Amino acid sequence: MDRGLRISIGQHSDRGRKPVNQDFHGALIPAEPLLGLKGIAVVLADGISSSAVSQVASESAVKSFLTDYYCTPESWTVKTSARRVLEATNSWLHAETRRSQYAYDRDKGYVCTFTAMVVKSTMAHIFHVGDCRIYRVAGKALEQLTDDHRVIVSSEQTYLGRALGINPQIEIDYQALQIEQGDIFLLATDGAYEFVDHRFVRTALATHADDLDGAAKSIVEEAYRRGSDDNITVQILRIDEVPPTGSSDIFGGTAELPPPPLPEPRALFDGYRIVREIHASSRSHIYLAVDTETEETVALKIPSIDLRDDPAYLKRFLMEEWIARRIDSPHVLKPRSRSKRRNYLYVATEFIEGQTLRQWMLDNPRPDLETVRGIVDQIAAGLRAFHRMEMLHQDLRPDNVLIDRTGTAKIIDFGAVKVAGVAEAAPGEAEILGTVQYTAPEYFLGEGGSPRSDMFSLATVCYQMLTGELPYGAQVGRIRGRSDAWKLRYRPASHDDRAVPVWIDGALRKALHPDPNKRHEDVSEFTYELRIPNPAYLSTRTTPLIERNPLLFWKLTTVVLACAVVVLLALLHAR
Repeated sequence: MDRGLRISIGQHSDRGRKPVNQDFHGALIPAEPLLGLKGIAVVLADGISSSAVSQVASESAVKSFLTDYYCTPESWTVKTSARRVLEATNSWLHAETRRSQYAYDRDKGYVCTFTAMVVKSTMAHIFHVGDCRIYRVAGKALEQLTDDHRVIVSSEQTYLGRALGINPQIEIDYQALQIEQGDIFLLATDGAYEFVDHRFVRTALATHADDLDGAAKSIVEEAYRRGSDDNITVQILRIDEVPPTGSSDIFGGTAELPPPPLPEPRALFDGYRIVREIHASSRSHIYLAVDTETEETVALKIPSIDLRDDPAYLKRFLMEEWIARRIDSPHVLKPRSRSKRRNYLYVATEFIEGQTLRQWMLDNPRPDLETVRGIVDQIAAGLRAFHRMEMLHQDLRPDNVLIDRTGTAKIIDFGAVKVAGVAEAAPGEAEILGTVQYTAPEYFLGEGGSPRSDMFSLATVCYQMLTGELPYGAQVGRIRGRSDAWKLRYRPASHDDRAVPVWIDGALRKALHPDPNKRHEDVSEFTYELRIPNPAYLSTRTTPLIERNPLLFWKLTTVVLACAVVVLLALLHAR
């Protein structure tokens, strides 16, 4: 990247008039690709004066965050990663207190306040619990961005309402702010901000514009001079350069590799011997090949000849291998480990000897219910592996599922996968990359997807295996507005002689609801209802016409009213 995220950091801490400094602070600026995927973290923790071990809590909280946050999956968003780390830290601190002599006196246990700012791409993410503060310099004033979690009993008595380690669970304030070049943020403990006014802070920043450590030290010394009786810590963060929107360097040198020419059978290609072409489409070419060192059979996916000048397409192609290396499931296609230097841009994966689910459906037009459930369970397990990594497949369809000779189903083709953490680092316009007939309605409304959107696609595949048809036919692809989504009419899976149980149809109807909020909450809930009858679907009550088909209901109502008017007019005329 010629341009990227660049910041300057200054910090200073002093025990002040206290015998021990219970504050702890730190910052970490990683190298790429973590810089683009995880951002820069600045962290501040403040121990509580009533505890003799609180400095252990603040040090542990800062160190664990700066270590563990960067060990979370690269596909996770900042919010998910930070919350998971803080919840684990809170549990550990609380457990330490329970194991100590202060088990029944939490004010003397392993407790601290915690405030962190993670700057990623063009956003600043703030996580806060306690009474440390973050300010943003705004003109001649300081704008306080965090709320103090301090309960005021009287003018002389207050106590912390929230802090790390006090309770088994923790509630963390979170907010995300757009950043601009030149923005300055200030993190401070109460020993600093309670004694130094905003004017002095502005003066210190102006005086030490080229030395932020000096500015932080100046503020700390001024707080001490003005009578601060607590530990004093100040951190200053200045945004020197903001990366362009949509930029992210996560592929390293792989992005510079040239696309290869299309190889011929028997040709040697980057340490592989080409056997034959397996599949060709407008998006890619796939070849069966043999590793010349190990004699293992692999599949090589090569970029399409027609799209090699399309940067967006090449980025999605690069993402496919990146995604595959972060998913670990027997029901998701595995990439081949790299044992040799690559000279071209391609993806090497395991070779699955089998057939696509679409071909399997043609060969098995009337499968039994248990076989369908078995395949759906496997696909669902693969989807859950994506969802655990905050990824959405977005293009689940029969062509993107392979069934091998043992009957194992594997999800393939990651060209449409959305990775939350990457989208956060390089936001762009949402595209509908999936196949229309299997795509959830919310995508056509511009609302984006969720795990429930992948569940809609899975339910569509399940419905098609059971009936040989699609639940909404071609209606989904014609959605242009919310009113079009409301007009979707689900066709019961038991409409023909296949004898699909009514409770199976109920599970499908719910998973295929046009409104994602009315579907199952999780894929596992859907697969559970395919095996265990939900009593709600066994009711013999007939659904009112106004619920089943509101449009037809009002049409019939209009006809009845019109007929009534005609009859009344005729009676009046007869008189």
